[in-house]
Amino acid sequence: MAGATAAAGQVSADAQSIPDKGGRRFDFVQVDVFTSRRLQGNPLAVFTDARGLSDTEMQDLARETNLQETTFVFPRDAATEREQGVKVRIFWPNEEIPFGGHPTLGTAMVLRSMRLPSQKSGATTSGDLARITLDLKIGKVPVDFRTDPSGNVFGEMHQVDPIFGPVHDRDNIAALLDLLPGDISTDAPIQTVSTGLPFIIVPIRTLSRLQRLTLAPQKAYDYINRQKLPELDFYYVTRDTGDPEVGLRSRGIYSSPGEDPATGSAAGCTAAWMVRYGIAKPDAVLHILQGVEIKRPSHIYVRASIHGDKVNNVRVGGYSVQIIEGTVSL
Repeated sequence: MAGATAAAGQVSADAQSIPDKGGRRFDFVQVDVFTSRRLQGNPLAVFTDARGLSDTEMQDLARETNLQETTFVFPRDAATEREQGVKVRIFWPNEEIPFGGHPTLGTAMVLRSMRLPSQKSGATTSGDLARITLDLKIGKVPVDFRTDPSGNVFGEMHQVDPIFGPVHDRDNIAALLDLLPGDISTDAPIQTVSTGLPFIIVPIRTLSRLQRLTLAPQKAYDYINRQKLPELDFYYVTRDTGDPEVGLRSRGIYSSPGEDPATGSAAGCTAAWMVRYGIAKPDAVLHILQGVEIKRPSHIYVRASIHGDKVNNVRVGGYSVQIIEGTVSL
């Protein structure tokens, strides 16, 4: 029996040592989003042709990249993409999500770069490079492009129309976040807003207080769980920026996957919230700076329209720069 056990152990060890040759190969690129400088902004991995990947494999790959988000592009024929958009799925390391700001912008920027060689050869029209529409779980999200005076490409996504949810009691939220009521500004209410993902927007009075924020205590997340909204979290903003070129400083400090360098979805919610309460003028571009505290400064440019009493046409834009290109073998 001892010999049999040893033999079994040897077989197991040999099996462990046999390399997996990885018969399937999937190309990806990694970009830094909401920045024009490498190693800043919010990193994103984009698998440019995910056909053949299962849901489990996509989730495993998102866990492998271990970034805030990883996206998977499913190319379709040109006629379908013109009508429905480019199919894209977005994953956190632990689950799939219906929408995300920096993955939407970053993926669209990658797709635009991939189409440039075709454009130069005359295979597409200039209109194909002016707008790319993504087909996401929440529906179609167009991303428009323009070239700035410095020659850099700027992308701007059109998020879905905002849904304004509950207004939250200032004293109650302050207590939940271990803040003093005076730490929270009274310029506008604390409110849940969604332009694809919901966030509780918390206006902080001073930049120094914003910089000292940490992960919300468990009692705050117990409160969130009672709201019965998926993926709800806090997004902190302050108008005390110390920089006339920056309209808001912000932080997204989340229980999972941690502090976010740039939360484009929450920035869209914030644009709608500011216009609704007169903090920002309709259609005026506002510069939001996020990620400074974790040394990943991200520059998000937002605006929103208003018609009657309805806020709409929420737009969130920025730059993106590629930093890694590679292939995964499975």
